[in-house]
Amino acid sequence: MKSFFKSIIIGLPIGITIIDVFGYIARVDGISMQPSLNPGSVTDYVFLNRWYVRFYDVSHGDIVSLFSPKDPDLTLIKRIVGLEGDIINTVGYKKPFVRVPEGHCWVEGDHIGHSLDSNFFGPVSLALITAKASAIVWPPQRWQYLESEIPDNRRPLNMKIEE
Repeated sequence: MKSFFKSIIIGLPIGITIIDVFGYIARVDGISMQPSLNPGSVTDYVFLNRWYVRFYDVSHGDIVSLFSPKDPDLTLIKRIVGLEGDIINTVGYKKPFVRVPEGHCWVEGDHIGHSLDSNFFGPVSLALITAKASAIVWPPQRWQYLESEIPDNRRPLNMKIEE
């Protein structure tokens, strides 16, 4: 019994540290990221890489986990469409164009119109991002790394000009 408690006392902090620093596996609910995640009736489980976002070094197209700016108890998974300085052509937001402010990003679900995203609540502070979705780990037939890409019709206006 003594060795059991010793294992718990040592193992628990190590496990929490690994989850907090490196990442964990999470289930993706809803249709907002279709077709990239949860296509059809499949429920995807993704590896959320906390190490990657440690210094807020995120890129266009990354799929990230973040706290909702409207409800901190709600965790969202969305794609980064714009970073600070980008000009975004919004979809149903109160302004047709938005310049993403410093320290913020613009996130959207891949299933436009069926997503609670920046088109609803505006630019999001980078501090709300908790992890990057690196790979689909379940179900086995969907195993794959997740690419950082933005659909052409959602690219920031200043990215289209530079190309």
